[in-house]
Amino acid sequence: MRGERWTEFWVKWTLAAASSLTVVIVALIFVFLFREAAPFIKEPGLGALAGSKWIPVSFQKEQFGILPLVTGSLLVTLLAGAIAVPMGICGAVYIAEIARPAEREFLKPFIELLAAIPSVVLGFFGMAILAPALKSVFGLPTGMMALTGALVLGLMASPTIMSISEDAIRSVPRSYREASTALGATDMQTLWRVTVPSAMPGMLAATMLGMGRVLGETMAVLMLTGNAAMVTFNPFDSVRTMTATIAAEMGEVTQGSAHYQALFWVGIVLLLATFILNITAQRVLGRARDRR
Repeated sequence: MRGERWTEFWVKWTLAAASSLTVVIVALIFVFLFREAAPFIKEPGLGALAGSKWIPVSFQKEQFGILPLVTGSLLVTLLAGAIAVPMGICGAVYIAEIARPAEREFLKPFIELLAAIPSVVLGFFGMAILAPALKSVFGLPTGMMALTGALVLGLMASPTIMSISEDAIRSVPRSYREASTALGATDMQTLWRVTVPSAMPGMLAATMLGMGRVLGETMAVLMLTGNAAMVTFNPFDSVRTMTATIAAEMGEVTQGSAHYQALFWVGIVLLLATFILNITAQRVLGRARDRR
């Protein structure tokens, strides 16, 4: 008995240490970012970040307004979500509830393959095929715009949403469906009024994961959105996201300069946005479980 207690004790503390380590790592990341960004508070001051122009290299006056980067990230994320969420959820419903076994076995490998394609490859696809096509269809001067990046990001996020949502739908107890059918509901009524609402917490988690990938994506937006740092909500305009700015400029910036510190503030804003997204998802999931 004593040996079993010691085993349980060590297993318990090992698991607790492993889970606590993630908290420590996140805290250290925040500390590192704030340590590097802190001197910016004194000179030129946090007020500089509220500007509407991002001109970090200038012979006259450098400007570090991150508003165009925030709006660019928000625009691309919302457009990608509008594409990925309906596609992912509808695809999950079809594969889980409507498709025949042969169709399911045929479609699943392609969905998983799409999720595994590197973002830079999809970026090349967007540059070579999608951007020229959109330029021609809409008669635009360039195909490198927010809509192009959003379409590719939506394509990247939809397999994640689809796979996790399918698992959530298939995990709904069969008794729910049988009870609905016994009460006289049709297959479609059972699907949309019983099965899908019961799987909603898992589908919402899938959506949050997909949006998290969109918000944190770097290469595709760097290659496809045009990288014009301006405040706009027009999907046909070129934009620049926070991730693309960090990736494009961090490698060449002088360490310790105001530009260097401003990039760390961009990273802090991005990290806080992701953190808020995750907290919101957890609260919504908790409310959905309580309603069930």
